[in-house]
Amino acid sequence: MSVHVRRPAAVVTAVLALALTATACGGSGDEADGKTVTLVSHDSFNVSKPVLKEFERESGYTVKVLRGGDAGAAVNQAVLNQGNPQGDVFFGVDNTLLSRPLEKDVFAPYKAKGLEKIPAEYRLDGGKHRVTPVDTGDICVNYDRSWFEKKKLDPPKTLDDLAKPAYRDLLVTPNAATSSPGLGFLLATVDEYGERGWKDYWAKLRKNGVEVVDGWEQAYNDRFSGSQGGKGKGDRPLVVSYASSPPVEVLGKKPAPEQAPTGIAKDTCFQQTEFAGLLKGASNPEGGKALLDFLISKRFQEDLPLQMFVEPVREDAELPELFTKYGERVPDAATMDPEKIAGNREQWIKAWTSLVVK
Repeated sequence: MSVHVRRPAAVVTAVLALALTATACGGSGDEADGKTVTLVSHDSFNVSKPVLKEFERESGYTVKVLRGGDAGAAVNQAVLNQGNPQGDVFFGVDNTLLSRPLEKDVFAPYKAKGLEKIPAEYRLDGGKHRVTPVDTGDICVNYDRSWFEKKKLDPPKTLDDLAKPAYRDLLVTPNAATSSPGLGFLLATVDEYGERGWKDYWAKLRKNGVEVVDGWEQAYNDRFSGSQGGKGKGDRPLVVSYASSPPVEVLGKKPAPEQAPTGIAKDTCFQQTEFAGLLKGASNPEGGKALLDFLISKRFQEDLPLQMFVEPVREDAELPELFTKYGERVPDAATMDPEKIAGNREQWIKAWTSLVVK
């Protein structure tokens, strides 16, 4: 996603501590004995220790987690290691990048147990079961409520609004060439304006002062005024982030506020779904299958919102109160067929870069 971290900086330290714990759980296993199963992922994978321990106890496998940087880097590494993988299961390829590993035959087919509990809209592999949907989240423009209240200005609601003079010099976005949220936002504009119109739209955004930075973390933590409960060091009250970012801004706050300090512009969103797959050539394919079953189990699905700040894809998984109270549903987020993304992604990114960055 290329940059795949979804967490405001205040949350990162605690989450990284948990992540290191999860990795350590598998550190002592001997992979040759068939008792260790290795999950290869991006840096943002996380699971609570009790949930992971319960899986290990019930399955008899020890889980080892190998993190490979941001999502784009991790996916590229999996492609380079096709047939001779670093582990047994890969987690973290999303629908904007899915075509790359599928074209390179990175995954072995496996129909995970519980797949029938996942709506068809998330199953993008045409019934081939090379990848299993695990979580979903919407890339959306977030706004700083207090900034707009002080200015007595309504926050933008649509993509069209962002190009209006009232919002000049207010928006920061991650780079579409180096960041998955940035790419998702670009795809939202392609979906909205079509092949003939999206370049004109971005020309308007550039004229209106859109700022482009390398990745999500820089955009959200360094440039967005609404991060860290309004204490962000940035001066831009609009940022391309996630629909789950407002609930995260409330995490740990006492007393809990009536509403999140940030909101989302619902008509700017692009739906992102993350997948996991059994790596072709895995040394422990049976362990890998068990791990895939675990990733879409109700237990893991209900754990992941507060671990990775995304939503479960399993329809019977309940969301935590933090999400139901402070999150906003996006029923009409833009989507795009992975094959269309595959056929156009590189040329879209190249055109976008020449238009907006250079």
